[in-house]
Amino acid sequence: MREKGLAKKLSIYVDESDRYGEKPVYEVLVDIFYKKKIAGVSVFRGVAGYGSNGVYHTSKMLTLSGKMPVKIEVVDSEEMIDRVLPDVYQVVEKGLIEVSDTNIIKCCGEEEEEKEEGERMKLQGKAKMLRVIVREDHKWQGETLYEAIVKRFIMMDVAGATVYKAVAGYGPRRRFKKMKFLSRGGELPVLITVIDTEEKIKEILPVLDDMVQEGIVVLSDVDIIKYTTMGDDSELM
Repeated sequence: MREKGLAKKLSIYVDESDRYGEKPVYEVLVDIFYKKKIAGVSVFRGVAGYGSNGVYHTSKMLTLSGKMPVKIEVVDSEEMIDRVLPDVYQVVEKGLIEVSDTNIIKCCGEEEEEKEEGERMKLQGKAKMLRVIVREDHKWQGETLYEAIVKRFIMMDVAGATVYKAVAGYGPRRRFKKMKFLSRGGELPVLITVIDTEEKIKEILPVLDDMVQEGIVVLSDVDIIKYTTMGDDSELM
């Protein structure tokens, strides 16, 4: 079980269509992490993107595309990450593998099964990246938890937040879950990512400590290379 404190984050980016043998690469990686006793892993499917061929792809309702990017994310001790890296290098023939330092602020719950509008400040230079992983069906005062968290961020004037829904993963109890087409089980994790100043992140940590009873909150240092804002008429794809 992951504990609070310094840790490593392993992020792997591949195409959904990439295969190793007869199975998708991301499924093979999840199997490896499970067998190597990694505490938990989440797989997130992109909704838009392009690869080295420069061809842009987007996910439309009820349309299955095999060219969408997939992100596999693991947070564990440096020892555990080093343990799985040789297998990762063997399986991932093309894609991106990233290992970075991170800090676990909060992790899991005692009964866990799996465990911008208006004017914004311009971010540049050193900042903090906050990742919150909770289950899609978790509630907060009658509202879906991840939606309640994002609304609270808006109220607190956080620069921005992005929500990713997982397509596969498992938690500390090691029960593998995979999204099925049109499934509404709600048991897979949701990742909320925020990048803001250290001061702003410190303001929202007590809020998350109250709202997130089961899940994981991870904090990392980042360098902002470029920051742009979208106009009021823009919309997410």
